[in-house]
Amino acid sequence: MRLLIMGPQGVGKGTQAALLSEHYGIPAISTGDIFRYNIKNKTELGVEALKYIDKGELVPDELTNKIVKDRLAMDDAKNGWILDGYPRNASQVEAMDAILADLNTPLDAVVALDADHDVLMERMKKRAEIEGRSDDTPEAIAKRLDVYAKETAPLLATYEERGLLKTFNGVGSVEEIQATIVAELG
Repeated sequence: MRLLIMGPQGVGKGTQAALLSEHYGIPAISTGDIFRYNIKNKTELGVEALKYIDKGELVPDELTNKIVKDRLAMDDAKNGWILDGYPRNASQVEAMDAILADLNTPLDAVVALDADHDVLMERMKKRAEIEGRSDDTPEAIAKRLDVYAKETAPLLATYEERGLLKTFNGVGSVEEIQATIVAELG
């Protein structure tokens, strides 16, 4: 099973990715985890990514694409994976298509989680209180949700046209949401 999990920040992508990973016996991979792994292990890609991260800049698409391709080619991902946090824009969709073609691994589905803006704001506010995340200010949260709406949400239409999109309500118990996803995916 090869899945993309998409949705705005705070919708529960990481939680569902972990549960689906366990259910299907495949790795849940987030681009953040990929960056941290490469940086920690001082890989060539990690050293390059750190140059941007240290300046507070986004890692360019070209480098992100290389890091994702490298990770999906690892042995633990041979039988499938769940990718969280990628693609985030139209050029990354094109790169993802090329990566999948190069690895000869088709995408099985795109799991999109959705929730009302107010629910997302409340969840992220709670997360900031619990985790002490300095980047979860109301202004920063609103900006990230806006960037998602403008750049990432439109990608869902691309996957819908390809017949890959499965949309789920991200509100409810974690277990109910997971059961609904598994029932739909098989």
